Amino acid sequence: MLAKRPTGQGAAARKYDLLTALGVHACGGTKFEQRLVLRFMTAITARYNWQRDELTMGRVELARLWQVNERTVKRELAKLKACNWLIVKRPAARGRVTVYGIDWGQVLRDTERAWAHVGPDFVLRAAELAGHPEAATEDRKVVAFPSAPAGDTEWDRAIGQLSLEDSAFYANWLASVKRVGLGSGVLELEAPSAFHAQYLNTQAGARLLGAIRRVAPHVHRVVVRPPSG
Repeated sequence: MLAKRPTGQGAAARKYDLLTALGVHACGGTKFEQRLVLRFMTAITARYNWQRDELTMGRVELARLWQVNERTVKRELAKLKACNWLIVKRPAARGRVTVYGIDWGQVLRDTERAWAHVGPDFVLRAAELAGHPEAATEDRKVVAFPSAPAGDTEWDRAIGQLSLEDSAFYANWLASVKRVGLGSGVLELEAPSAFHAQYLNTQAGARLLGAIRRVAPHVHRVVVRPPSG
């Protein structure tokens, strides 16, 4: 379930963010995944009712839309249901086609690894949309990003450079990260939340290591852990 449904004020932006998450996920997938997601997105933009969370299309109509035969439609619908993107809300009956809903929470969970390819601003919006409270921000006004404080450790010097190169990335993801210690070439950091730590480890690990190695070549690994306790 979404923390913020794509209806009401700001609905258009949230709809674009959901479709962007699907699109960027598909761009990094196989040709088969790309084709499935493209068909899914086409059905959404053509016939999905965002307010009622209903996609009402029969196989004949989908076959015409996707320019395939009904057997292919049946196979693609089975894949979308198997990954829990499509949920049957009302099964087909005489003279009535199946009504589907979309589990956007599942879609966001499945596409999360690709969010960073859009940018840190999108990661924050998508995480908030998915219901990660630690990613929520109270004020979306444009503000001046803080610069990194001066310090003598390799982490201080590295984030000083990163704040100059990408102030938004520093403000959103690095300003609240603490240095825990360095041993045997492994720099250990602590993030303010588990989600924050996971993002830095999986999506920004290479970037952090590259910045660290520019000022401390002996470091060969960076580990970001969630807060202790």
